[in-house]
Amino acid sequence: MSDKTMTADQVVSRLRSGMTLGVGGWGSRRKPMALVRALLRSRITDLTVVSCGGPDVGMLAAAGRVRKLVTAFVTLDSIPLEPHYRAARESGALELMEIDEAMFLWGLRAAANRLPFLPVRAGLGSDVMRVNPGLRTVTSPYGDTETFVAVPALRMDAALVHVNRADRLGNGQYLGPDPYFDDLFCEAADEAYLSCERLVATAELTKEAAPQTLLVKRHTVTGVVETPGGAHFTSCAPDYGRDEAFQKQYATTPWPEFSERFLAGDEQAYRSAAQMRQREWS
Repeated sequence: MSDKTMTADQVVSRLRSGMTLGVGGWGSRRKPMALVRALLRSRITDLTVVSCGGPDVGMLAAAGRVRKLVTAFVTLDSIPLEPHYRAARESGALELMEIDEAMFLWGLRAAANRLPFLPVRAGLGSDVMRVNPGLRTVTSPYGDTETFVAVPALRMDAALVHVNRADRLGNGQYLGPDPYFDDLFCEAADEAYLSCERLVATAELTKEAAPQTLLVKRHTVTGVVETPGGAHFTSCAPDYGRDEAFQKQYATTPWPEFSERFLAGDEQAYRSAAQMRQREWS
């Protein structure tokens, strides 16, 4: 069994323009923001992004890196609609496939199981079918002949997720209240990159937590990056909550100004700038 540890920049070096990229987390919760920031330092563009969107989508869209977005929502949670995503969408800067949350889940499950689609009742009778004219329906081959939406597999070239703990082999553990869809992102992608708050020995993963918290299995993971604070400014419970003050500044600052102040340097520069801003507020 190999050591899969990498740096964030090494992960990005394995990505490419034009790929389909999944981003785990949910809204403004446990997003792999250190990996997203590393991606923003690269020249990678023309991405199809699959995400239960938060600031990951907002930043990539504002930077002009997204060609198409597949999502059920894009929110900062305490701020209902992600403002930089909204600006990109209203300007027509990206193509959007907006689907129901159940359809999103079934699309991930179809990809994880290497199926072309899975049938689901969600979406029938709604505008989801109108705004996504490419969606198709299927009829049950059994006696009931019920009609379902055929949700296409959300297959990805690569996925980025963030968890609380991981080992060097790629096993990932969440300690918060919700697993989100992070395990499915890893299973549905050709390659998956896992960032974590802290690398620990494999035996430590189950020392004080239930085995059910071992969300991500090593056979689905290509690389592991230790990034303390790597979800900032989103939450990573129980390690830390959302940085609401910083998030508010992000949401109310024009993108060029925010990018220049906080994203012009490396990850250490970002942390220093964020800490300096916190001292200004205190």
